[in-house]
Amino acid sequence: MKDYKPYRGENGNEDFWERVYDVPQVNIGNANVVDPFDNRAFVNKTGGMKGKYGDLLDYSSELSDRRAALAGGEDPLKRKYFDEYKKKTNGKKHLKDMPKKIETKNATIEF
Repeated sequence: MKDYKPYRGENGNEDFWERVYDVPQVNIGNANVVDPFDNRAFVNKTGGMKGKYGDLLDYSSELSDRRAALAGGEDPLKRKYFDEYKKKTNGKKHLKDMPKKIETKNATIEF
């Protein structure tokens, strides 16, 4: 049992290989997936993240995209923020809430 006998193929003249034992990988499902509507889960998840501020913004954008997909096209939290901004600034729209294209009879402007 303690003898070292590497496998050399069927004929015994092939290059040998050794079996590598590794720790089995376990799939724990969606344990790292956060509910996009749960702000406490977002705070807990990002509080333990290692990385930069840009990583946090990317993750926030990811969750916003998920909320938009679940809500039917538009993120309800973002819409709520835009509506509150409009009330707070006396009807002025947020820069990200502006239309991407403005058409008049004389000109068309695309952003």
